[in-house]
This record gives sequence, structure tokens and C-alpha cells, in this order.
Amino acid sequence: MTTKSTQNDLAVKFRKLHVPGEPLVLTNVYDAATASIIAEHPSTKAIATASYAVAASQGIADEKLTLSQNLATVRSIAAVLKADGDGLPRIPLTVDIQDGYEDVAATIREIIALGAVGCNLEDFDTANNRLRPLSQAVERIQLAVQAARDAGVPDFVINARTDVLLKQDGKDGGSIEDAIERGRAFLEAGACTVFVWGGSARGGVSKGEVQRLVEAFDGRLNVKMNLQEGYLTVPELKEIGVARISLGPELFRAAMKAFKETADAVLGYCG
Repeated sequence: MTTKSTQNDLAVKFRKLHVPGEPLVLTNVYDAATASIIAEHPSTKAIATASYAVAASQGIADEKLTLSQNLATVRSIAAVLKADGDGLPRIPLTVDIQDGYEDVAATIREIIALGAVGCNLEDFDTANNRLRPLSQAVERIQLAVQAARDAGVPDFVINARTDVLLKQDGKDGGSIEDAIERGRAFLEAGACTVFVWGGSARGGVSKGEVQRLVEAFDGRLNVKMNLQEGYLTVPELKEIGVARISLGPELFRAAMKAFKETADAVLGYCG
């Protein structure tokens, strides 16, 4: 029988993988099939979901993904990660829970019950289409930390995302100083790492910005890597000193591109 102490051991293992300068690389998955593929790779140390890809695979926009839809995918992923079909996933599982939904503490309890030992939690209020005030965003991280502690997983790993750099309601996004202020507050509230989302419109975060964020957060930074020329690579991010690298929906997009190209090649013979 699985115990919460065993699950917390898995959380401790996951937390220790976040080493500035020796970053954890997460090739985000979005269903049971992709989780199975990534889990079998010898270099994989943990499994992470990407809400954008989870939503897209169900034919909906990221912001339309409901908690129940997200949990259904997590349940199927967790199932294939269990060595004997029971107990905990055999490697750490972290879940993109977007903004935590209406009751962030309840959401944390739900994913812990499914075997997760970490999550992504963002400061954008999806329901009201606005950035949460800093105090509210901090409070929600504290609620998540307490919920995990109460569920018997005190070392649960929170990757706190801030969208402060993004353009909101036609207004320009905040500055890197705003991101640093939020990130430091999130770390103080109990987050393990901070993910500063730069957005596609501004091309993510620049090398100079990553360097500033690494310095401000003592390396406890997650960077979303783009699989295109001109963007920072794993060796470059390692040299800068980040603790975590994620691909987000990059593998989903690559898979869909290959799917379309292959389908087009076949259907091209059909008049």
C-alpha cells in the first residue's frame, strides 16, 4: 500500500533535481501515449504535463480547459506511470494546473491523490482575464503549500509562473523588475522555482533577462525553451545557471506538424 511518506520521498527526489547550473529538463507530455514514450527514455528524470497541449489534444483552447478535463488527462498519465498498475508513479509527476482553478487548495489535494508531487501555478486569473494582484497571487501559493503539507506531502514542488510581462487589456506588460518582485515573493511564499513567461509576442525572455532573473532568484528559475533557431539552447541555459528547463507545447506542435505532413502526403493521392 502506498503511503504519503513514500509520496513525499518522491517529492524530495523531484525537488533535489532542481539544481542551478545542472538544470532539470522536462519534455512536457499531454496524454498517456506521450507520457509512456518520455518515461521510457533513459535520460528522463520526471514527467511534466503542459496545459496548452492537454487542452489542444482535446480540441479546446488552453483557457477553456476545465479542472475535470485536466484531471482526466492526469489520471490517464499517472496510470501508465505506475509500475504495477497500483500505487505511485515510478518517477516524479508534476502537473500544469494553470491558475489553480476556483479552489487552489482543493486542486492540489486532487492531483496529490492522483500521485503528483509538483505543479505549475500561474498568477493570471483566467476567470476574470486579468493578472492577480501580487498579494492574492502570493496567498494562493501559500494555500497550495499548506494544502500539500496537510495532504502529507510537505516537500511538494511548486513552479510559480508569472505573466506580468505579457500585454494585458491593450496595455503594455510589466518590466523585468516587476517579474523579479513577483518571483522573489513567490519563492518566499514557498515556491521551489519561478517561471517568467515572456509570451510569443515578445519572443519569450531574452538572454540578458534570463541572466538577470537567475541572479535575482539564486538560479531558481524555470525557462521555457523554444525549438527554433535563434533561441537559447540547453547548454547555454545550463551555462547561465538556470535550475529547470521545460518545453511546454513544443513537442505537441512538432507531433501535429508531422501528423499533418504525413496525412497530406497520403491524402494528396485522393482527388
